[in-house]
Amino acid sequence: MIYLETPRKFRPLIHQAKQVAAHVFRPISRKYDRAEHDYPVELDMLAAIMDGMNDGTMGEGAGAGKLSQERKHHDGNANSTNLSTVLGLQELCWGDVGLSLTLPRQGLGNAAIAAVANEEQRQRFAKKWAAMAITEPGCGSDSAAIRTTARKDGDHYIINGEKIYVTSGERADAVVVWASLDRNLGRAAIKSFVVEKGTPGMEVVRLEKKLGIKASDTAAITFTDCRVPASNLLGSADIKTDQGFAGVMQTFDNTRPVVAAMAVGVAKAALDRTHELLQKAGVECDYQTDFKHSSYIQTQLYRYEADWEAARLLTLKAAWMADNGKPNSMEASMAKAKAGRSANAITLGCVELLGSLGYSEHELLEKWARDSKILDIFEGTQQIQQLIIARRLLNKSSAELK
Repeated sequence: MIYLETPRKFRPLIHQAKQVAAHVFRPISRKYDRAEHDYPVELDMLAAIMDGMNDGTMGEGAGAGKLSQERKHHDGNANSTNLSTVLGLQELCWGDVGLSLTLPRQGLGNAAIAAVANEEQRQRFAKKWAAMAITEPGCGSDSAAIRTTARKDGDHYIINGEKIYVTSGERADAVVVWASLDRNLGRAAIKSFVVEKGTPGMEVVRLEKKLGIKASDTAAITFTDCRVPASNLLGSADIKTDQGFAGVMQTFDNTRPVVAAMAVGVAKAALDRTHELLQKAGVECDYQTDFKHSSYIQTQLYRYEADWEAARLLTLKAAWMADNGKPNSMEASMAKAKAGRSANAITLGCVELLGSLGYSEHELLEKWARDSKILDIFEGTQQIQQLIIARRLLNKSSAELK
């Protein structure tokens, strides 16, 4: 049974994350929103702190770097890596989503490694900052349409293709690349490979200009006869057509609750600041008063807070299930769908409630509204999440329900 109180062992970690969000991220948030592609040098001092927050626990990391999907079955109630990760990221993204995404050695690719790597690979890549490369010019939400190929050549694989919108693609030490071993075999042939920075044939060809999360670099990367050791293939090299690409898809069971946590964090930032500014204007929320006796502004805030709480609870449930060895694919998609949509609605709604103050750069509210949009897009769009949920509920395959 899931307990909704914050586990005591995570409270120091959460407190540290709050301090980072309030005293490091918030003061430089606007600076790096205006200076897109500039590396936030202030984060260098945090790298050692974040490593310490991760290594000082029994595997319960502060960011995505230590995230894992351990299929352990037990009779107790485990609160471990996945839950601590989402709790920490909620606090960090209350400070700034883009800066949270560009923390050294806390990349989404690290979660991918933890999801499907063997123990030797986990140790070998433990100190690497790993980005994740899935999206291609002709392949967005449909991961099965990947055109990048990986051809076996002795003790190596030769990778050819192009990836776009790679978060931290320029700054990371390595990129987890999704590629097909045989495009004729469809989904089952898609595998993930760790390609380390500086590997011949791998080239960052441009950095994207974006609506939000500007502190985070987003790169386009080409792979031209890029030779990668066979030992860098994550998971099994066998192509099992009866299992589809369940192995690499397990990555999403890890990362979708992470993205949901980011959405919960930025939505909370907007709600908190809106309350503060409305209180200064003399608008107080009285939770004992019936809706019909409340103002429009008050009732909208109540609705937003209820929406936020639903997103938060779904996110905690998905993470808790992973910690307790329970298959969480549907719950991960539910959390991602709800939190992404809610964050969009809440941040934009708060801008609207505050009028010109919410729309101007005097406040961070307009920035949070821009930042929140990506959280409903990457790691699978809203529509894809709903499709996955429908397949699970109706017990349909991807071929049966498209």
